[in-house]
Amino acid sequence: MPSLDWKVIDWSSLDALGRRAALARPTRRSDRAVVDVVRQIFDDVRARGGQAVSDWSVKLDGAPPRRIAITAGVVDAARKRLPPADTRAIRIAAENVRLFHQLTIPQDSEPIETTPGVISKLMWRPISTAGLYVPGGTAPLFSSLLMLAIPAQVAGVGARVVVTPPRRDGDAHPAMIVAAGEAGLDALWLVGGAQAIAALTFGATLEDGEIAPCDKLFGPGNAWVAEAKRLAVSLPGGPSADMPAGPSELLVIADLDAEPEIVAADLLSQAEHDADAQVILVSDSTAAITEILAEVARQLETLPRAEIARASLSQARAIKVRSMADACEVSNLYGPEHLSLQTEDAAGLVPSIRAAGAVFVGRWAAETLGDYAAGPSHVLPTDGGARTLGGITTSSFMTSMSVQTVTEAGARQLAPVAARLARLEGLEAHARAADLRTGE
Repeated sequence: MPSLDWKVIDWSSLDALGRRAALARPTRRSDRAVVDVVRQIFDDVRARGGQAVSDWSVKLDGAPPRRIAITAGVVDAARKRLPPADTRAIRIAAENVRLFHQLTIPQDSEPIETTPGVISKLMWRPISTAGLYVPGGTAPLFSSLLMLAIPAQVAGVGARVVVTPPRRDGDAHPAMIVAAGEAGLDALWLVGGAQAIAALTFGATLEDGEIAPCDKLFGPGNAWVAEAKRLAVSLPGGPSADMPAGPSELLVIADLDAEPEIVAADLLSQAEHDADAQVILVSDSTAAITEILAEVARQLETLPRAEIARASLSQARAIKVRSMADACEVSNLYGPEHLSLQTEDAAGLVPSIRAAGAVFVGRWAAETLGDYAAGPSHVLPTDGGARTLGGITTSSFMTSMSVQTVTEAGARQLAPVAARLARLEGLEAHARAADLRTGE
């Protein structure tokens, strides 16, 4: 039987430094060469605008940027290039994503009177312009388009600017066009990589039209795209970004009750994404680890993307823990993008999970279902971001603001308190502004 050189780690034998090393992300995600090239691209686009975007696109993707108008005719033509079952599946996924986000959109709060005459509420408003990056290099991830563009539409974003790398022939996959139609988009821009993020950051005038600078950047991507988003956010006056959303991650907690074939399939489903993707198996059973790793090796041999998966598996880890409590501790320290609970009492572990982008509970909850059609967005934080951030929701495309209304009676009651506190901080102008509301 084929085998893989997995790193099998005994968690209980490690000190704090060893545990950090065991849960380290792939080094290429912060490779200095990636950082330097991304900065070079940004500097060039800032200086030369659209021409630089075009030059880098031709150099890296073999085609200049191209705008595809998403008209009824264009979408119908794309549909005809796909089997009806494919277009039906895209529609079902789009409907589920839309339903989930319509039912979870933040609502304005009721008025809250903290002091008689002092009434406050929390109100939500959509952002004006969202730049949506949809991966499409080695695989056309039209599912990511649905997972970004539909929540943005439900939130009421004014302008959704979608960029995605072209195929090798310089065109877009018909499924990408059909998905764009389901999401109600006006256009797709075929431009990828760091140059696409730079265009969304600075704006770019191109042969087919103009890409407007965006208020916030969204979407997953490879190490180059993730670094480009980090750089964009660091610029003075630059856009904000959704989260670190780099190469895919999956951590599986399994016990002897887990089905090795299913666990192995889940691990490979993420390993095939990208050579920089990372999968981690955590178990309290040496026998389970042995069986699952053997099954991974067996299934790998028949994968069309085996070369990519094999490169990813070089960064894989199998961690042996003493208990399920320790397994949850490992997961919380790692903060995975995806967490699969393949144990006898999977639901019972959920209360112990504090940091994960998405949690899949039990053998029937395949991570792939979440990737495509369950409803919640599959755009999730990577690189430990799940310890402080959540995945894409409608609130990702909105801002909240407090609105305060105060009557004269309310001001007379609360202003002396505010004035005293302001003087306690040494801010006399603040105190005087409060005093003026008392009528004294």
